[in-house]
Amino acid sequence: MRNTFIALAGLAATLVITPSLANAAHASADLPKAKLHLVGDSTMSDKPELAYPERGWGQLLPEFTLPQLTIVNHAANGRSTRRFISEGRWQLLVSDVRAGDYVLIQFGHNDQKHDDPVRFAAAEGDYQVFLRRFIQELKDRQAIPMLASSICRRNFSAEGSLKRDLADYATAAAKVAAAEQVAFFDLQQQSCDFIERQGPAGSQPYFIQVPADLYAKFPEGKIDNTHLTLQGASKIAQLFVRELKVQQHPLAAYVYRELL
Repeated sequence: MRNTFIALAGLAATLVITPSLANAAHASADLPKAKLHLVGDSTMSDKPELAYPERGWGQLLPEFTLPQLTIVNHAANGRSTRRFISEGRWQLLVSDVRAGDYVLIQFGHNDQKHDDPVRFAAAEGDYQVFLRRFIQELKDRQAIPMLASSICRRNFSAEGSLKRDLADYATAAAKVAAAEQVAFFDLQQQSCDFIERQGPAGSQPYFIQVPADLYAKFPEGKIDNTHLTLQGASKIAQLFVRELKVQQHPLAAYVYRELL
């Protein structure tokens, strides 16, 4: 944990601070208001328990964008494409979407759970069927769908090589995005490349690594290489906004900084 605090302090010391949000908002006063809905799982969702270090990257995304962009985070822990539909969450979102709204969809971590029929959706089967359904229903409402691949797990082998165990779902999402002609953000590729560059030790501060006898939620401590710390969530949000700019996506106009 001490190493994590040191890494965070070092990050804060080296980041270059961009102009203030107030200045950026003033300079972009002519931008029309826009809305972005986020749909996904725990890696994207808001974490209201701020005393615990876990964050979703969607929770950090507003820190990079102008106030003219309203971000509504519908992502929820433990959800897959199938479960998001079966629980009525998708229908609730569709009823809230208006023409011109953007909707970013990112699933995969829980779709992969073969032993859980409530959530499992095969990459070459129902996962793609559900993504196509999402896209079509959004287009029917004149909303603008966007797909993202799941973020990388910090899963290194004993030899130190990174296992990209969500690659099939990333490939499937890319396939659907291309067929349906919607914007695709390969956060799987980008986050895996980043984690691989950092290595087993350097990537640790981006994921939950808590000691015993500190958090009531996990009295025995917890090592979690799927869920993100504040630093990890900030990095994924950064990757997304940078890709908006690379793709010259309309939402890039609402990005006011790339560094926290």
